[in-house]
Amino acid sequence: MDTLKSYCMKLLLVITNSLMGLFALAACNNNLNPNKTMSNLPNAATPAAYTENSLKTDTATFGTGCFWCTEAVFQELEGVLKVTSGYSGGHVVNPSYEQVCEKNTGHAEVIQVVYDPSKINFDELLEVFWQTHDPTTLDKQGSDVGPQYRSVIFYHNEEQHRKAEKYKAELDKSGAFDKPIVTAVEPFKNFYSAEKYHQDYYINNGSAPYCYYVIRPKLEKFEKLFKNKLRHK
Repeated sequence: MDTLKSYCMKLLLVITNSLMGLFALAACNNNLNPNKTMSNLPNAATPAAYTENSLKTDTATFGTGCFWCTEAVFQELEGVLKVTSGYSGGHVVNPSYEQVCEKNTGHAEVIQVVYDPSKINFDELLEVFWQTHDPTTLDKQGSDVGPQYRSVIFYHNEEQHRKAEKYKAELDKSGAFDKPIVTAVEPFKNFYSAEKYHQDYYINNGSAPYCYYVIRPKLEKFEKLFKNKLRHK
């Protein structure tokens, strides 16, 4: 009886190991799938529109100075699915934060916003963009100075281009700002995700001095101004 039991246990072990081997092989084949695109890799540009879990989404890319502040603002909007801080518009591939700060990569600090157009549209994102930074200061936002802090809209399609130029012209004509708007409207050409410690910065570092004295007051003002567009907490 003990011999039969031992034989059964060995047979069960062989079957188990065989199944584990098959699962491992399947996983390896999946990782080596030649059909994977650059969008699956870190620091690759997010497409302007894609389908995820049967949900149609669009993408917007904005530069309004320090991306820590901008990220915190757009993360609060209903319909915004993902906000990624990063670098866009330059000529250096996959730059580091230190390289961008040297002011010779051509990149701006930006956020890339993936959103559900059935809940929030590009016009509404533009409204938030214009009202949450100073679009009249060239290469400067507050005490942050340099081309990486420029006000810029990187449009992903001609509709975004048309709307960005239209609102910019209308705001200038209306005298909404004391000085002319210097916001650049440029075609989207690249996006590189910033380092991990920059992502969700306010969420992860809310008690830090910069977050408490700079981002928090800006966020509180934004919440009062756009209370009807905030996601439900």
